[in-house]
Amino acid sequence: MTRRLLGPVLALGLVACGAPAASPPPCPTQAPSPSEAQQILTDATSAVVKTNKGEFTIELNGAAAPIATANFVALARCDFYDDISFHRVVAGFVIQAGDPQTRSNHGDFSGLGTGDPGYEFDIEPPADDQNYDRYVVAMANDGHTNGSQFFIDLADLDQGLTRTYSIIGKVVSGTEVVDAIGALPVNNPRISLPLDPAIIESIDVRGSAAE
Repeated sequence: MTRRLLGPVLALGLVACGAPAASPPPCPTQAPSPSEAQQILTDATSAVVKTNKGEFTIELNGAAAPIATANFVALARCDFYDDISFHRVVAGFVIQAGDPQTRSNHGDFSGLGTGDPGYEFDIEPPADDQNYDRYVVAMANDGHTNGSQFFIDLADLDQGLTRTYSIIGKVVSGTEVVDAIGALPVNNPRISLPLDPAIIESIDVRGSAAE
């Protein structure tokens, strides 16, 4: 009996070991609709951001800005953020990433910080009871629309930011990594590009912060 089962068991093991990794879904070409956002957020409550400086976990807040949060999740799941760098680091203020142009160029170049996913969508301002506290994650914008860029507060910024930035979550672990990125030397205060690139290696969206 054992000898008869051994072959199939080994064969199954070889199939499992040799199975190719699942390919990421295609990246979106537009922001999700309200119903699509609701569906996306049913199994997306946290995001583990792995960088070349360490990793940190964002607890997502879909209730605060469902379209912006679901859009971030969709972009993360299609590997849009992989190899993108934090192109703006202002000590004591914010670290910012999400410009796809930095995927191929981690240095300074004309147009740095202007990249987007190929579409834009409306800003969802925070409710009165939501604050730009330290480690809050919010969408960067051009004053009118969101895209793919986001920033993380390095301090409580309620007095320093206008309430025009959609809040999508908060860093709940690995804050020391965020602080380390925020302390990187930059090329000059006007551009604030880290001299030692801080690069996102992957973002793993998970169903609960405890996973």
